[in-house]
Amino acid sequence: MSIIDRAITAISPSWAAKREYAKAQKAYAQKIQQVVNQGYGSHGASTTKKSMRTFNPLAGDTKSDIEENLDLLRSRSRDLYMGGALANGALKGIRTNTVGQGLKLKPNFDAEYLGLTTEQAARLRKQIFTEWSMWAESTNCDANGMNNFYELQQLAFLSMLQSGDVFALLPDIPRKFSAYDLRIRLVEADRCSNPTSSLRNDKISSGVEVDDDGMIVAYHFTSKHPFSLSTQPNKWTRVEVRGEQSGRVNVLHLLDIERPDQRRGVPILAPVIEALKQLERFTEAELTAAVIGAMFTVFITRKSPDTQLKDFSLDIQQGPPGATVPGPSPPLSDNELAMGPGAVNILEEGEDIFIANPGRPNPQFDPFIVAILRQVGSSLEVPYELLIKHFSSSYSASRGALLEAWKMFKMRRAWLASRFCQPAYVEWFTEAVAKGRIDAPGYFADPAIAAAYTRAEWHGPSFGMLDPVKEVNAAVTRMENGLSTGQREAAELTGTEYEENVKQRALESRMWSDNGMTLPGSPAPVQTAEPDSTDDTEDDSAMEGGENNNAQNQD
Repeated sequence: MSIIDRAITAISPSWAAKREYAKAQKAYAQKIQQVVNQGYGSHGASTTKKSMRTFNPLAGDTKSDIEENLDLLRSRSRDLYMGGALANGALKGIRTNTVGQGLKLKPNFDAEYLGLTTEQAARLRKQIFTEWSMWAESTNCDANGMNNFYELQQLAFLSMLQSGDVFALLPDIPRKFSAYDLRIRLVEADRCSNPTSSLRNDKISSGVEVDDDGMIVAYHFTSKHPFSLSTQPNKWTRVEVRGEQSGRVNVLHLLDIERPDQRRGVPILAPVIEALKQLERFTEAELTAAVIGAMFTVFITRKSPDTQLKDFSLDIQQGPPGATVPGPSPPLSDNELAMGPGAVNILEEGEDIFIANPGRPNPQFDPFIVAILRQVGSSLEVPYELLIKHFSSSYSASRGALLEAWKMFKMRRAWLASRFCQPAYVEWFTEAVAKGRIDAPGYFADPAIAAAYTRAEWHGPSFGMLDPVKEVNAAVTRMENGLSTGQREAAELTGTEYEENVKQRALESRMWSDNGMTLPGSPAPVQTAEPDSTDDTEDDSAMEGGENNNAQNQD
């Protein structure tokens, strides 16, 4: 090892490792060049083609590829969100379509496994919904007392998109006038970092602590943001993922995992940061050029180069188009020029004018922006039409774009429900049963019973409709042919609860009926046949006559 290598190793072991790795790769590439290329070596792994000779990236683990670059990625991602219209709109659009007003709880406990009758299941469902609404729809669920549970979903999801990950602590904080002690405290990604006392601890990386088997057991959080202006000293707190005695969940880590052994998340804008920043600079430059071009700029030229330039002053006066400047103003001197709508000024002999034409707005501006945004949208899984909120294509093309985006929204919605909503619901349900506010026999006796009680579905905002008539008719056809259910169609088309719709519909039908009207879309009342006014003798004779006729026909 050379003196330089030893010095680099002493100062920065990580850079020394990368240097040695680069040397090894270079030596390996030189050795490979001596061998005849075959297979991928003739294509993507070629080292002889001119287009691929300089394309030799280093392959590292998740720590060197991701964690070492997260601080810069987060700051750039947030800057684009705060100052870039496109990045801001993209993240908010994903948040709005995925979370909307919040994923709503629908208890879906296994009544058959729990041995509940229909009446008992209905009573338990109503009890859960009432207790859950009391906690989730108030700010008592927030440790900071600012957001309800649905607003916390929005904040957690948006923070995850910006920073790559976010943490939700689940402390018990008793408060006056609050029936439940469970609180949710969101912690920004920057506050999870390695304590200064663990620099040589290989089991802690970027604030995430693992055991000998590689399982995450704890997180280390600072008492303030690393770049906070507070003068208080920064302290680290170790928070276990689960309580050692109770097994209760203490931390929820929300991140989108891309690689095995990945411990921290990557901002969703990371692959397109450069494109968005360059696009932002280009837009600002074009806007500035358009503003300058909108100004009426005139240059006065002289045929005689020896003539000294005069110091002109501008007297801005108003006048009718195509006329000299009128009014009581004193006549202009030789060193003054008047500017106004259609004003005419007389120049001296030998002088001429030249009007600057910067050629703005640029006719190629919009096509270029569209081309770049299509690539950005492809990376974010957001179609171009939805990215800029502009649908100018046909109905089929626009619906195809929405359906493609809806796949991503449904995937992220399911992810948010399983990683944030459901764990928080389980912890709340456990406290509700422990306090006797919900009757759930056997909940603490058997994990299978507890899982059966806490099964739930989470419904978000509806997909939306471009052509309501076509899409409602399609939904009706699916239900008539057994391809879907009323509950599913109500959730996807209007974001409502099918059972509540039926109850409300029945109430409205009774109201119309009480006023002598029929609710549109309701089945017509069944008409009962009025009794015949003829006496029984005529009926009997008619029946006998019919029987005789039948007998004759049979003969």
